[in-house]
Amino acid sequence: MARTRYAPDRGLTRRMVLTMFLIGLLYVIFVGVLVAALGKAWPLVVVLVGGLFAAQFWFSDRIAAFSMGAREVTPEQAPELHGAVDRLCALADMPKPKVAIADTDVPNAFATGRSQKKSLVCATTGLLRRLEPDELEGVLAHELSHVAHRDVAVMTVAAFLGVLAGLITRMALWTGLFGRGGRNNQNVLLLLIPLISAVVYVISFLLTRLLSRYRELSADRTGALLTGRPSALASALTKVSGQMSRIPTRDLRQAEPFNAFFFAPALSPGASLSRLFSSHPTLEQRLDRLAKLSTELGG
Repeated sequence: MARTRYAPDRGLTRRMVLTMFLIGLLYVIFVGVLVAALGKAWPLVVVLVGGLFAAQFWFSDRIAAFSMGAREVTPEQAPELHGAVDRLCALADMPKPKVAIADTDVPNAFATGRSQKKSLVCATTGLLRRLEPDELEGVLAHELSHVAHRDVAVMTVAAFLGVLAGLITRMALWTGLFGRGGRNNQNVLLLLIPLISAVVYVISFLLTRLLSRYRELSADRTGALLTGRPSALASALTKVSGQMSRIPTRDLRQAEPFNAFFFAPALSPGASLSRLFSSHPTLEQRLDRLAKLSTELGG
C-alpha cells in the first residue's frame, strides 16, 4: 500500500497476498494443461494469455468506466463532488483521482484503476441527488480507501483467470485447436478441457468473492476512520440500500454485472444474495461494524 493517512489493514493485505498466490497457482496449472494439450502450438497459448492479461490489467479501468457510463467531469461541471474529493484527498494525503459521474438513477459509487495515479472515482446522479454532503463524503472515503489499499487492482487481476478460462475454452472448441490428434485424443480433450476450465472458474470465483466481501468491510472501517464519522457512512448505506427497491428492474439488471465494483450491490427483485456468492457483506453486518466503530470513537 502506498503511504496515505488511511489506516493500514494487515488482514486485507494478508488476504490479497493469499488470494493472488492461489490464483497464480491455478493460473500456472491451467496454462500448463493448455500447453500440454496444444503440443507444438504452445507458443500460441503464451502469446494469447500474455496479451489478454496485459489488456485486462492496463485497460480494465477504462472498460469498466465505459461500461458503467462514467464520464469524467471538471470542477466547474461538478463543484460539490470535486470539493468533497479534494477535501478527502488532502485529509488522506493521497493523489487526487479522476472524478466522474454516471448518468443513472441507481444510487451508487465505484472506484477503478490499477494505481493511485491511474484511478477514477465515480458517483451516479442517483447517489448525488439522494445523499447529504456528509453522507456523500462517507461514500467517497470508502471508495478512495479501495484506491489507497490497491485492492481494486488486485480484484482486477484476480478476476482475470476466470474470464480467461471460459474464453480459451470457447475458442478452443470453436476453432478445433484441440482436435489435431487422433479421434480418441480429441474426445478426451473435448471432455477434459471444459471440465478443468469449469473447476478453475469456480475456484477463482469463490476466492474473489471472499476477498471482495472482506475488502468492503475494510473500506467501510478505514473510510469511517478517515472522516471520523461512521454514522454518516451508516446513514448513506441505509439510504442507498433502501432506495434500491424503488429503482426500475431493468436498470438494476443492467447494473448487476458490476456489483463487485459498487459501494452497495444493485439487486433486482428476486435476486439471491447468498452469502457464499455475494460480492458484499450483508447490510446488517456492515451497519453493526460501523456502530461498534462509532462507539469506539465516542460518537
